[in-house]
Amino acid sequence: MAVDVFESRAEAGRLLAAELAERAWERPVVLALPRGGVPVGLEVARTLDCPLDLVLVRKVGAPYQPEFAIAARLDGDPPRLVRNPALGGWEGREWEQHLQDSYRRACDEIRRRRETYLAGRKPVAVEGHTAVLVDDGLATGTTMRAAVEAMRQRGAARVVVAVPVAPPDAAAALGEVADEVVCLQTPAAFGAVGSFFADFHQLDDAEVVRLMGTAPRAGPTNGRPT
Repeated sequence: MAVDVFESRAEAGRLLAAELAERAWERPVVLALPRGGVPVGLEVARTLDCPLDLVLVRKVGAPYQPEFAIAARLDGDPPRLVRNPALGGWEGREWEQHLQDSYRRACDEIRRRRETYLAGRKPVAVEGHTAVLVDDGLATGTTMRAAVEAMRQRGAARVVVAVPVAPPDAAAALGEVADEVVCLQTPAAFGAVGSFFADFHQLDDAEVVRLMGTAPRAGPTNGRPT
């Protein structure tokens, strides 16, 4: 499917959902990475007629380059820090101090997001289900790699990564840890995720809460064996 620029995250979600609808997965559950993955994941969950939940993972950016992920903090019991495997050679006191400081801030932000977005709602069960992880795009893939690990820890039978756009190397690397990677575009000349969207506005908490309020929940038919 050739799409140069998506009109919005919602449009990208509808196109991604059309691609995913061709699959016959067992008991799918869609899990979006907030904030940008929520409008994409909402369209996917509606099309697949399955529950939508959030997976709370927080990127840890490099010193002086916060958008470049060197690690990700993974929510869970206990929480974990997943490092970007492409940076295996980096080390030093400054980097380690930055990593630990960023990790603590990431823990605080994940705690805040859980309280704000989910308001005490219990996570949707993924054990024995196909966990479909959705974001608005990948850059390094480090945050999504942490999300894949989270689904493994929670007992998902199958873990699928689904995004509108990603660089080829990031998609390939995730293919080594996920059971399947579905990506509409893998341009060699990547740049940034936002360059593939006409509308790539920064979602605020209120918009995430509003979207999650319209999301499908687990019920008598969706998210259950048939």
